[in-house]
Amino acid sequence: MNPDTHKKLKTVSVATVCTALYKRGFSRQYIQDVHPVGGVAHHARHGSMVGPAYTLRYIPAREDLNPLNVFENRAHPQRKAIEECPAGAVMVIDCLKDARAASAGSILVTRLMKRGVAGIVTDGGYRDSVEIGQLDMPSYHKRPAAPTNITLFQAVDINVPIGCGDAPVWPGDIIVGDGEGVVVIPAHLADEIAEEAMQMTAFEDFVTEKVLEGRSTFGLYPPTDQKSKDDFAAWRNTKNR
Repeated sequence: MNPDTHKKLKTVSVATVCTALYKRGFSRQYIQDVHPVGGVAHHARHGSMVGPAYTLRYIPAREDLNPLNVFENRAHPQRKAIEECPAGAVMVIDCLKDARAASAGSILVTRLMKRGVAGIVTDGGYRDSVEIGQLDMPSYHKRPAAPTNITLFQAVDINVPIGCGDAPVWPGDIIVGDGEGVVVIPAHLADEIAEEAMQMTAFEDFVTEKVLEGRSTFGLYPPTDQKSKDDFAAWRNTKNR
């Protein structure tokens, strides 16, 4: 992805990105019901997660196709994805919004971390979630899930369009995660969303400062009063924003 776009998206919130997307008619890009493994403290350690999507898709397992020895096959989609997910990408897993069995465990997530992957997201769960929460890589899931994935799921596709927590995800879409959750930016909109979100963040920082000073939100947020617009312009000049 554009390095400048990456830099901008590291400084903005998922909430701000959601608003910028909504202005363009996109209301389903927020991945529902996923949270930072290890909670908000985990996010605070790593900062925002930003990177292009690399996807993995599960379907319900058929028992005769999923004995434990399937992992001996180097072409197994889950294990192949772990070794092929590009550095800087975010692995996004379609686990059918089902956290009764794990999407992955700490060994596989550690391998992604060592390969330079930017993060991992599933709408299911992880086993070894305590250990994953201590790794130096952002990770998001629905909740902990101790059983191995093949008890309920079969990995079938790598880097195809998927759904994750009701959000459509195409390979190469830009994934942004913070302490609240994860949003998916369609790839062709990433540059303009990043720029607008950065501008929105500057304005919201200005508004927050004024509200803390005791100012009413009327005429300020949104800035329907000319004075608010003038004050913001002066604030930006002073703050170099």
